[in-house]
Amino acid sequence: MTRPAESEASSGAGRVRVWDLPTRLFHWTLAVLVGFSFTSAKVGGAWIEWHFYSGYTILALVTFRLLWGFAGSRYARFANFVRGPRAIAEYLRGGSARPGHNPLGALSVLAMLLCLLVQASTGLFATDDIASEGPLAKLVSASTAALLTRIHRWNEKVLLTLTILHLGAVFYYLLAGRRNLIVPMLTGDQQAHGAPAARDDPAMRLRAVVLLAVASGLVGYLVNL
Repeated sequence: MTRPAESEASSGAGRVRVWDLPTRLFHWTLAVLVGFSFTSAKVGGAWIEWHFYSGYTILALVTFRLLWGFAGSRYARFANFVRGPRAIAEYLRGGSARPGHNPLGALSVLAMLLCLLVQASTGLFATDDIASEGPLAKLVSASTAALLTRIHRWNEKVLLTLTILHLGAVFYYLLAGRRNLIVPMLTGDQQAHGAPAARDDPAMRLRAVVLLAVASGLVGYLVNL
């Protein structure tokens, strides 16, 4: 007997639920916070305190997404979209796209998560040696804090590059008329006739709340060491 939540298509001919609500909320909240973090870092002054708060929240969200990559719905799981070199080569040769992340997009997702994890983690130890420092800066030597601060600054450029590439890819697919990636991340539904739908029921959303609480608790513990 099939599980209805995984197999039934959503409303609209050929459209199925691909992105569950927790994944969509994660995506858009993260986008806002990354933009805010860039801006608050450049403005400086009293905004640095909010920059730190934004960084803590980003770290909690990334930790949640890593957990969700193993415990989330069908298309949010790493096992569903992370593919090897052969699948990537086949896709670049014009292979048909599957629902969710394509093999090339999967590399972008992994790179972005890794970059954000490095950025938020090093921010816990970053210091300007004047007025502000991360909550864990005092737990390491001055030389280690200086090294992590340099990594934090260098990685900012990497993160900015990845963000630009991500936006460029989204608009390329949109303008080339091949695939609209924005609307599915808003509605959750994607044109994928015959494909199984992802679970997006109350039980799955409750699971997301629990995992987010775990991630937030872990970050809160680190910040208050």
